[in-house]
Amino acid sequence: MRIVYLHGFASGPCSSKARFFRQILESAGASVLVPDLAQGDFEHLTVTGQLGVIEEIVGEEPAALVGSSMGGYLAALYAARHTTITRLVLLAPAFGFTRLWPDWLGAARVDQWRRSGWMEVFHYGENRHCRLSYTLFEDGTTYEEHPDFSQPALIFHGIQDDVVPVESSRQFVAGHANTHLEVLDSGHELLDVLDDIGPKASRFLLDGGILQFKPGRQSDDLRGQATASNTKRR
Repeated sequence: MRIVYLHGFASGPCSSKARFFRQILESAGASVLVPDLAQGDFEHLTVTGQLGVIEEIVGEEPAALVGSSMGGYLAALYAARHTTITRLVLLAPAFGFTRLWPDWLGAARVDQWRRSGWMEVFHYGENRHCRLSYTLFEDGTTYEEHPDFSQPALIFHGIQDDVVPVESSRQFVAGHANTHLEVLDSGHELLDVLDDIGPKASRFLLDGGILQFKPGRQSDDLRGQATASNTKRR
């Protein structure tokens, strides 16, 4: 099984989550690919360009996608356009990516970004501030907020997420019977609950298991487990 991991915005192929999923999935026998979605040119990042990177690496053979935040949104967009994708695991997917920018920055800063044509953002993968073209926003508006893919998908989202509200995943799952949502006691990055997510994601992707859930539903069953896990880590 080929699995492609798609990192989040201002992140990269060496992120903690990328390394975690590569390790756990390769240990289970999968072939894992983790592309740099910016291809070394973060300043001119676009949704269209990133979808092109995914298409190049996936090719015409079947593959599953794991996507984090923006990567989750890209995974959904790509799956809606390519039947070669078999399954998806989405981690706090940023559905409505462009619509979220005013919430993140405020309307005034988005307007300033538009007028100047670029802004500086902190790139976590490079640990420095980088320029980002307004083309990302303009290009993003040409894509649907909620991609209508038909492949089975398992979604994980933190109830404390203050970057992409969990309600966005709840609304998505309510309208897509091929998906299931696990709500966790965590924030946007989900780093403190990866030990809970990993085995479920692996079984779902590699064994074709449905994890005993009903598609189109959401479950808060992990919330107590995550809380206990977080307590131990502290």
